[in-house]
Amino acid sequence: MSHINKKVPKRRFEEFNNADDWEQRKFEDCFNFPVSTNSLSRVMLNYDKGEVKNVHYGDVLIKYPCILNIKKEEIPYITGGCLEAYNSNLLENGDLIFADAAEDETVGKAVEVNGITNENLVSGLHTIVARATTQKAKYFLGYYINSDIYHRQLLRLMQGSKVSAISKGNLQITDVSFPKDIEEQQKIGSYFKQLDDTITLHQRKLEKIKALKTAYLSEMFPAEGETKPKRRFAGFTDEWEKRELEDVAPLRGGYAFQSEDYQSSGIPIIRISNILSNGSIGGEYTFSKERDKDSKYVLPKGAIILAMSGATTGKTAIVNSNLYKKIYQNQRVGYFVNLNIVDYFFVKVIVESNSFYHQLGAVLIAGAQPNISSKEVGAFEFYFPTKIEEQKKIGFFFQQLDKTITLHQRKLQKLQNIKKAYLNEMFI
Repeated sequence: MSHINKKVPKRRFEEFNNADDWEQRKFEDCFNFPVSTNSLSRVMLNYDKGEVKNVHYGDVLIKYPCILNIKKEEIPYITGGCLEAYNSNLLENGDLIFADAAEDETVGKAVEVNGITNENLVSGLHTIVARATTQKAKYFLGYYINSDIYHRQLLRLMQGSKVSAISKGNLQITDVSFPKDIEEQQKIGSYFKQLDDTITLHQRKLEKIKALKTAYLSEMFPAEGETKPKRRFAGFTDEWEKRELEDVAPLRGGYAFQSEDYQSSGIPIIRISNILSNGSIGGEYTFSKERDKDSKYVLPKGAIILAMSGATTGKTAIVNSNLYKKIYQNQRVGYFVNLNIVDYFFVKVIVESNSFYHQLGAVLIAGAQPNISSKEVGAFEFYFPTKIEEQKKIGFFFQQLDKTITLHQRKLQKLQNIKKAYLNEMFI
């Protein structure tokens, strides 16, 4: 029988395909609220010592999506907190901690507590603690409660405008669904936990390679007052020479396309919104019809571009798309023109260096909307290796680092997409 005609999820482990329908019950029939939460502020918490640890809703949402595994160094103590005063409100493994108020869609999200051994743990400001009244498999509830399938119910029950809130009473009237077979619950929970562990592994690898790049950007360029870098490829000993960016790769502005020029197909236009904070090109494109005499704002493949205003001012990216034969450059998007004087990819490394951001900060006006001009950027000064071979080695080295970063980003995004899809398909 099709899953459409049964109370079963769209995606199910094969051994449970002929198992019973999932059970659907009201939240109030499956959970109670056994403990009170406290309203301690951050100033009353510390990471050094104490008898009782406090889980703050902000930490729940940021650090522990779905599953809260107790780690001593990550959860603060209540300063002066006496165990006797909190003894009746201690959390247990399997408890769900809901965020009951927030300014965004995270209100109503929850974590399932796991890993408590002898820790004295309580829940803090803006949280609701729910405890299952019958046995549920480890990890199952943490993922189910955070699925869109369940969360859509909460969205209809939330109150408030700027700050949304969910009450215990509204939680109680929601429907919860779960397999009758505890083994199926266990398999679902374990699957998502393993998926999360894999995501965490890739996140750590990505952070490690990014940190490595940051360190090399610092060590492979001369420090202030120096003319040679700390770290260097073998065979190069010459002093570097100072040059203005305008002399080796001038920054060209784009064309001032008007909104009436935009259309749903044609030549894609790269705007500053397409230069993302992670240094890649993405987001939604707008298009223009092909224009005559457009050479002054066509971006060649491999072009290094710069966001010249907005939240991502100073971010760079490389135009590497093979999807379009021609790409247009919008205003406030700068293009570093390749004059073939220095290795072009070395220019990309230069504009990601600490020296670039230091000079950028000097021309930006504090408090004002970020905005830079081609003239200002062109006047930035950098030290360049006198030998093109050294420039190429440095450029290639960072190019390989960037490829590794991109590879990990894609793997991470793929895993996150799988998790999002399965959270919708493996619950009802």
